[in-house]
Amino acid sequence: MGWLLEHEGGYVNHPSDPGGETNFGVTRAVYEQYAGRQVMDGEMEGLTHDDVYPIYRENYWNRVRGDDLPSGVDWSVFDWGVNSGTSRAAKALQRIAGVEQDGGIGPMTLQAVLEVEPAEIVEQMHHMRDGFYRSLSTFDTFGRGWIRRNDETKEQALNLLN
Repeated sequence: MGWLLEHEGGYVNHPSDPGGETNFGVTRAVYEQYAGRQVMDGEMEGLTHDDVYPIYRENYWNRVRGDDLPSGVDWSVFDWGVNSGTSRAAKALQRIAGVEQDGGIGPMTLQAVLEVEPAEIVEQMHHMRDGFYRSLSTFDTFGRGWIRRNDETKEQALNLLN
């Protein structure tokens, strides 16, 4: 979580960000869905790490089956899932593993992942993520940060393999 929260930063409300008001990477819409209620003005600014940890576990880590993925691969898939959606990250993993790309990591995907070298998965995830970011219309505004984050995630993931 430390690496993730470092990537996500604190409170922002950038006018060009389609996610809108965000704190520690959790958008207002995600927080409202998790809390089951509308968020009051100013509430997003007051979120703490303890407020967002369960959201990351439930909405991202568990969805990408982080506990079941090899070390390093888990971080690569999780971080991209947080930044661009768990389905996109799962489909990339499935493409690398050579299974149907349905966006849900199940037993077939997990078995196929075990047949690919973790370093190869991390490298390919990095490459695919880079291409995805460069294809976005907001790349000129946010691209430098996305590329830095992707490079850091790859390096961290590869270090977890050693």
